[in-house]
Amino acid sequence: MLRSMRNMEDYTIGATDGIIGRVKDFYFDDDAWVIRYLVVDSGEAGTRRRVLISPISVGRPNWSEKILPVSLTCSQVANSPDIDTDKPVSSQQEMGYVGYYGYGNYWGGGGLWGAGIYPDVLQAGLLHRNPAMPAEHRHDDPHLRSGNVVMRYYVHASDGDIGHVEGFLVDEASWAIRYLVVNSSNWWLGHKVLVAPKWIEEIDWAECKVSVRMTRDAVKHAPPYDPAILLDRGREEAVHAHYGRSGYWPHEDKRRSEQATVGP
Repeated sequence: MLRSMRNMEDYTIGATDGIIGRVKDFYFDDDAWVIRYLVVDSGEAGTRRRVLISPISVGRPNWSEKILPVSLTCSQVANSPDIDTDKPVSSQQEMGYVGYYGYGNYWGGGGLWGAGIYPDVLQAGLLHRNPAMPAEHRHDDPHLRSGNVVMRYYVHASDGDIGHVEGFLVDEASWAIRYLVVNSSNWWLGHKVLVAPKWIEEIDWAECKVSVRMTRDAVKHAPPYDPAILLDRGREEAVHAHYGRSGYWPHEDKRRSEQATVGP
């Protein structure tokens, strides 16, 4: 099922021994388009700071009460490495964070999360077959981006502006970003549409602009997105058919089948 990341703001993060804080933002991988970390306000007034919580530690969410349980203690989170959440996260910072929690590495292996498609396979104590980050990439440019920042980006079609990013729809199991929600109300009153990451041609981080491989007319006549209506597979298929694009699900179904056959 797909969930709106905007709706997950202010969700409570519950540790094994108390409350850590509330979700305020998230970092996504701008290459694989996966949520790598939740940015959480933690601590009490006067000692409050923002920390990163990986989906690797997130258990089964309580959607009705807006709680995300994690397999961490309050002390673990309080003593976690400091990271400036106002800036993109570098690979060097990330290695320190992953090492602190004893997670497996998500880079390498061919899947969204190491060799798999679900983050929990990288929990501390499980068998990992993922390689360390190659030395030549340990000082690469930051590759993790703030979702809240990108929600202010404008979206450009091949022949002009079409709107701005209003949100993200995320697979609740794999944390993969399936769609950007684009608000085109500046051009067509009340019209929201979905754009898959694979349809993005370029993101200009300096200019805060997302360019997509489609025309304004194609977007104008695309199936509208209504957050009040469940986005089932039939509606997803209609969106992809409108743009003449193949869906992500055949590949994901194949990966799930392979992972079930091979095991951890």
